[in-house]
Amino acid sequence: MLLAVLSGLIISLLIIPFGKLLTTKWSFLLTLLPASLFLYFMSYVPAISAGSSFLQHIHWIPSLGVDFDFRLDGLSLLFALLITGIGTAIFFYARTYLKGYIFFDRFFGYLCLFMSAMLGVVLSDNILLLFVFWELTSISSFFLIGFNNDNADSRKSALTALSVTGLGGFFLLAGLILLGNIAGTYTISELIDARELILNNELYPLILGFLFMGAFTKSAQFPFHFWLPGAMKAPTPVSAYLHSATMVKAGIYLLARFSPILGGTDYWNYTLMAVGGFTMLFASIHSLFRIDLKGILAYSTISALGILTFLIGAGTREAIIAASVFILVHALYKATLFLVAGIIDHETGTRDITALGGLRKVLWPLSIAGILAALSSAGLPLTYGFIGKDLIYEATLHTEYQPLGWILTGIAVLTNIGLVAAGFMAGLKPFTGALPEKFANIHLPYKSMWIPPLVLGILGLVFGLLPGAVGQFINHATADAVLGSPSDMQLKIWHEFNLVFILSIATLLAGIIVYFVNKPSALKLQAIERLNAIAPQRIFTRYAHDIMRFSKWYTNLFHNGYLRSYHLKIILFAELLLAYKLWISGPITLDLEKITTPSFYEIGVIVILIGALYIVVTTPSRLTSVVAMSVIGYCICLIFVFYSAPDLAMTQFTIDTLSTVLFVLVLYKLPSFINHTGKAILYRDGIIALSFGVIISLIALRVWSEPISEEIANFYGENAYILAKGKNVVNVILVDFRGIDTMFETVVLSIAALGVYSLIRLRLKSTEKE
Repeated sequence: MLLAVLSGLIISLLIIPFGKLLTTKWSFLLTLLPASLFLYFMSYVPAISAGSSFLQHIHWIPSLGVDFDFRLDGLSLLFALLITGIGTAIFFYARTYLKGYIFFDRFFGYLCLFMSAMLGVVLSDNILLLFVFWELTSISSFFLIGFNNDNADSRKSALTALSVTGLGGFFLLAGLILLGNIAGTYTISELIDARELILNNELYPLILGFLFMGAFTKSAQFPFHFWLPGAMKAPTPVSAYLHSATMVKAGIYLLARFSPILGGTDYWNYTLMAVGGFTMLFASIHSLFRIDLKGILAYSTISALGILTFLIGAGTREAIIAASVFILVHALYKATLFLVAGIIDHETGTRDITALGGLRKVLWPLSIAGILAALSSAGLPLTYGFIGKDLIYEATLHTEYQPLGWILTGIAVLTNIGLVAAGFMAGLKPFTGALPEKFANIHLPYKSMWIPPLVLGILGLVFGLLPGAVGQFINHATADAVLGSPSDMQLKIWHEFNLVFILSIATLLAGIIVYFVNKPSALKLQAIERLNAIAPQRIFTRYAHDIMRFSKWYTNLFHNGYLRSYHLKIILFAELLLAYKLWISGPITLDLEKITTPSFYEIGVIVILIGALYIVVTTPSRLTSVVAMSVIGYCICLIFVFYSAPDLAMTQFTIDTLSTVLFVLVLYKLPSFINHTGKAILYRDGIIALSFGVIISLIALRVWSEPISEEIANFYGENAYILAKGKNVVNVILVDFRGIDTMFETVVLSIAALGVYSLIRLRLKSTEKE
């Protein structure tokens, strides 16, 4: 499984040197990656449907509890099949959709990286490893959403998506760390055994809040939903992949995975049902006012994600079964509709449904795909969407929270009526009616573009005709993994004539009526957008502007570009911190009998040192200042000699000599000091400098008065030769500490070198220079 997860990352790295080959006929090789991974995961279907699960453990950072632990069970298998299966269709589609694009290779590099990240999320059995891949999905999706980086709206949408999901990731990390610390393990499969310990902990509500923030932001739940419609600025393959089957369902996966660990409480159930219920109804209504195909699909996606959140919150056997089926239902029809919308835009140059119609006459295979997806979205009998909607009503009617059952069912019915109409608007409206004259000459694109949506649309029908087989081999294992016990799922084309069936048919008929009655227009859209003044996006934007203003003030105050200002603030902060520590440590007691009378040569050296220091701070000459500073260094060398530290004296002597030579070479031709400051600032700096010296002296006296602890000395004495193979303890300490220090210095210098090299190689356009 490790190779399966990292394969996308490896391919994305190989695209860097060999990416230009992809613009030729060899681009078809890209589709082999998701296709081979899909076949690999399909090979596990028989065993997992029989109740097995597979674990892989590889040590990574055991000291921090972070290992490459992967688990493949019913839940992760469903998502892995969606990621790779729909990924195959997207790769196949995108190689033609983006043909001739200047950054063709870069796009597939990002896409491979994203696929790898999503597989890592759904297969990780270590919560810290899961978080690493979780953040990688945010970063890679940022590049994909903002792929058209010459467009200001695309850049803004990418930043918005990254900001919202990044904020959620911050809270998620806090929740996962608290969870692991309470349970004493970071392995998800072991956290289930610590369920009671976690639920009874006083931090349980806080953990839930942090986890919900991560899930809600990633899966676009209200009030964090606004980033998803904005992300429609991305190319259509990105929208189809990220916003139907993968990224937006990462939050749903997170909730489903942690449901056996954290679920079953009022905090969990009521929060998810409230947020999910409001989101699904809110977004369903909003989708009816949109006139852009991708806008309709964006809001219907938000509504579908709200349904899944609501079902996981309900937590009953019927609700989890419904969620496991609806995840697959939604992925199939929504990916189809996105791909159809992309082709319509590609061929006609518009996604405005008020200007589209009759395209069945020129894009007939595409019309079949769109209509099949719309019918599955509507829940027409004999489609897999019908099974999904039936199960949703089954879950709401048989909820444990009576008498809320009828209220929840009513909300679900209203939501699905809106989704029926929205599905018809996106999948039916462009192909029915009269064909506008301006579209009479358009033609079918390459087969590699219209075959993937047609296959996905047909699968929605095939799965509806064979629900028992799909449920037996895929969906029941998913429900079992979430419930932690057998779900006894039995999916059939026809159960019986009952209230659930009546509600499904009534929803379909009502949705058809809404579709014909509702006439979306630019005026209606403008009317509803008047409410944007109180919309969550406006509130978040206002806070973002406040943060920017604060950041500007803070930067101007603390990072104004003057080195002397940085030194002043650093030293002042250190003084306050050290002075506070000295204050709370109590008075300093000294044994005056241990203080020896200084010799005349010690006094002489101190006098010379003070004289040199006076010259340094008063001379207008840089060269004189450098020479005086070297005198200070040599005086310190003599003090080391007086106190029997010749090794330190030689080190100090060497450093001072070399520093003096370098300073003289560099500063010899520079002008004299320029006095930028008045007397008040000089006095201020003098006081701060003297204060620093006094504090350091007090610290030295504090250390001298403290009893000597020999634990560290004994440790080095006992282990210097055994562990470090060195007989000189001082040298071993120096090598150990300097080795670590040098390693980080090397990293810093390498980063600086890369930055300098990139600036040297930078070639700006004339517009960018301006």
